[in-house]
Order: sequence, then C-alpha cells, then structure tokens
Amino acid sequence: MPESTNPSVLVGMETRDDAGVFLLNEEVAMIQTTDFFTPIVDDPYDYGQIAAANSLSDIYAMGGVPKTALNILGFPADLVDKAAVAQIILGGYDKSQEAGVVILGGHSVKDPELKFGMAVTGMVHPSRIIRNNTGQAGDVLVLTKPIGTGILTTALKNEKLSGDLLQLVTAVMKELNKTASEIMQEFNVSACTDVTGFGLLGHLAEMAGGSGLTARVFCNETPLLPEALKLAEAGNMAGGLKENRKFLAAREHIHSGINDTLVNVLHDPQTSGGLLMAVPRDRADALVRKLHSAGVDAATIIGEFVPANEAQIELV
Repeated sequence: MPESTNPSVLVGMETRDDAGVFLLNEEVAMIQTTDFFTPIVDDPYDYGQIAAANSLSDIYAMGGVPKTALNILGFPADLVDKAAVAQIILGGYDKSQEAGVVILGGHSVKDPELKFGMAVTGMVHPSRIIRNNTGQAGDVLVLTKPIGTGILTTALKNEKLSGDLLQLVTAVMKELNKTASEIMQEFNVSACTDVTGFGLLGHLAEMAGGSGLTARVFCNETPLLPEALKLAEAGNMAGGLKENRKFLAAREHIHSGINDTLVNVLHDPQTSGGLLMAVPRDRADALVRKLHSAGVDAATIIGEFVPANEAQIELV
C-alpha cells in the first residue's frame, strides 16, 4: 500500500510500529490496532482473556490508554459448542473490564478455524507517543515478562506440559501490560515495543534497525519461563520459531559459547508477551525497582543499544 500523505497520521505503516496514531486535536491523538489468533490454550475462557490482553498490548506499548474495543470472531458453527464460544467472549469481556475498556460490539463470521481477538482504540497526548524506532545509543533494554510462551504452549499441544506450568504460562499471557506501561511513562523511556509473534529478537531487530543502532543482548540475563530450555531441547518448538531464526540469521552476530538452545528460545514467538523498553542508563535501575514494587516481578535489564555495526543484534 502507498504511504499515507494525510498530515494527521502521526504514526503509519512506514515505521513498522505497534499501532497507528491519528491526530484528533492538539491534546489528543487516537491509537488504533487489531490482533486475533487461533486458540493457544484449551480452556475457552482463558483463551478469550489471553486474546484480549494481547490485543490491548499495542496500545500500552505506545504509551496510550485503551478506551474501546470491537470483538473479532470466526468459528466453525457446526463444530464448536456455542457455550464454549460464549466463554471466549466472556473472557475477552472480563479482561477488557479489568483494563477499563468498553466493548462496543464486534463482528463474527463462519470460519473453518476458530479465531478470536479485538480491534482496539486508545488515546495518547501527541507529545507523549512512545515509538519503537527512537532508541538512543547507550540506552539500556528492559523486558517485563519472561520468554517461552510459544515453547510451553507447543509442549501443551504435544501433551508434554505439566498442569503447574500450564497454569503459570496462562497467567503470564493473561497479564495486562497496563501497569508496566503506566510506570514506563514516568521515566520518559526512549522507545518501546511489545514482544509477540516475531519473538524477542525479531521485535528488538525492528527497534534497532528503525533507530539506526545495534542491540546487544545479555542472553543469560534474559528471563525465561521455567523449563523453557528443557522443553525446547526436547523439540517443543513452534514453526514460527524456526522462521524467526531463519529471517534474522543475516542480521545477528552470536558470540562463541552461547548455548544454541538458548538462542532458539530467544527467537520463540510470544503470545501476549511483555514490554521491551529502551531507557537511558541513569534511569534503568530505578525503573526496574519501580516495576518490581508494582508487581511486575519479571522486569529485568537484558541488554543495551550501542552504535550500529555490521549486525542489528549481538548475542553475548
């Protein structure tokens, strides 16, 4: 599609940012995004909650406040129990209520495969938009959720995931990025994105490339879900992980001694992952402490931006 020439478009498709932003007036800009996917867990209510949290995340990543949503639903009417569909919608509604978001309606279609998500509208002051391509050399990278949801949910499909781990990964995916977003705005972070289907390194490559920098990742400092390494080693890797690694191969430099299974995990496609923030070094420790005190327990410094070299991503 051609790029928009409308002067009210503050963020469009040209930057590969998390959502689009349209100027309404000097005080208010509108953020719009949409996301939906097939079931990631078996429980329909949990699936609805995860899908809603995932859809809202792009608004939080840009420093906005989600206000309204529209449901997007496709399902095989002759195969899926309508009571289960109702639970999916209820899960999305309850998670939206938690976020303070009003669902105005939506649209459903008959579809061979079950799908659910939302189109979300949020608001932000035009001067406080947080983009994914405005990182600065010397910034520290802070991640707010552990990595490995794709590996654990693949293990679930393979009947290799324990009940305790299913409960844990479900809780992580249902968690809103609302608190993390509100706190990061207090620290004037340089850039932010949320971590979803392209994996930690894929979304970080977008940040680094858009900012004209190289991202150095401290692999052993990156928070992982329990048993993510063990399950990946056993072959529980989604097809998207392999595609992510293949796509980024020419952009990465992997230092010697880095465990290859760990490299795989860092490419794992995430569902409703955390926020990945670039913040000036002198504010990073205080940001992490504030996140921890607010219950964002996984928040960790995982790397830094350095001046651009031959690779967009360095794994050290």
